[in-house]
Amino acid sequence: MANLTSLRRFILASVLTAVAAFAFVAFHARPAAAAAICDSECGGSTPTPAPSYSPSPTPTYSPSPSPSPTPSSSPSPYPSSSPSPTPTPTPTGADSSGSSIGGLANQRFNQMITNRVLGTVLLGVNEQINCSNCVSAFGSAGSFSAGIHGRKELTNNLSLLAGIAYTQYSEGGYNITSAPIAAFALRYDFTDWGSSRPFFDVGTILTPWEKARYTRSYNTSLGPVSVTSSTNASNYAVYGRAGWMSRVSPRDEVAASIEVWQLWQRVSGYTDSAVAFNPFDASIATGTDRTSLVKIGGQWTHLFGSNIEANINGGWVQSFAGHSGIVATVTGDGMVVPTMGNQGWFEYGGRLGFRVQKGWIVDLFANGTLGPQPVGNTIHGGVGLRINY
Repeated sequence: MANLTSLRRFILASVLTAVAAFAFVAFHARPAAAAAICDSECGGSTPTPAPSYSPSPTPTYSPSPSPSPTPSSSPSPYPSSSPSPTPTPTPTGADSSGSSIGGLANQRFNQMITNRVLGTVLLGVNEQINCSNCVSAFGSAGSFSAGIHGRKELTNNLSLLAGIAYTQYSEGGYNITSAPIAAFALRYDFTDWGSSRPFFDVGTILTPWEKARYTRSYNTSLGPVSVTSSTNASNYAVYGRAGWMSRVSPRDEVAASIEVWQLWQRVSGYTDSAVAFNPFDASIATGTDRTSLVKIGGQWTHLFGSNIEANINGGWVQSFAGHSGIVATVTGDGMVVPTMGNQGWFEYGGRLGFRVQKGWIVDLFANGTLGPQPVGNTIHGGVGLRINY
């Protein structure tokens, strides 16, 4: 009995011991497994987990608040960036501007000839070669002129011809104002040779100061240009004349002659006046124009009845040794010096006198030129009151 009880106690003790050992082993094995599971799921400090794809989260769109527009007084049709300005076309026409300097040379040549034609009126170009002492006051149109001239016998053979006038004239693009003209000449007439005899003149025409305006015109790709500029000028001339006159009847006198002239014209320098559009402007230096002339001519004076007398005169004029004093500096062309060729033209004149009473004569007269440019066709007419004494 005692053995059976001991055996039961041994078996029970063994069972309890086995259960306790199993429980101990199970208690320690579970935390280790849990730790391994925790390490694999939560990550430990030492092991490096295998990389795995983790997509970026889709961003959440958050609209910016709309800015308040800045008020504008007037909307601009142009973009915010300033566009480049449209370039201005560059005009052409420098050659035409340079050629216009030749036109100025023609104007100045015409000026010399016109001044001479007006001056010869003061030297009695429309009167007979031999007549008594006289003085005449006159005025003319076409080219405005007003003055006085006459002749005085110094001896039986020698006479003084002289006159002074104030003139204004224009032709072919130029205009002359405030121009006083004076003329003086001596005439030697061989009166002791009879009714047919030679005569000789020497004289001068002086215009010491005059206001001048010259117009220069040229063409460009953007339109025509015309520039009128002002300056001062002066004219001088000397001449000699040799001729033969004849009293063919108590009412008629005829004469033929040859004249040699030397003309000078001084023009002060100037630049183009200011105009709205003048891309090829010019500057003209002070210079002296000059030319020599030869004239072969004749005249006839006739008395109709006792109260009317008439004179016609004319001749061919040829220029030579001409020189233009223009030296121009033109934008786009540089220095331009025009040349002056020889010219030929016809000069004419006439007078119709009415003897209103003894020694008093009212004259109608005209003088002019016929020919190509730059001299051209001109006429200057007027009226005068002549007193013989």
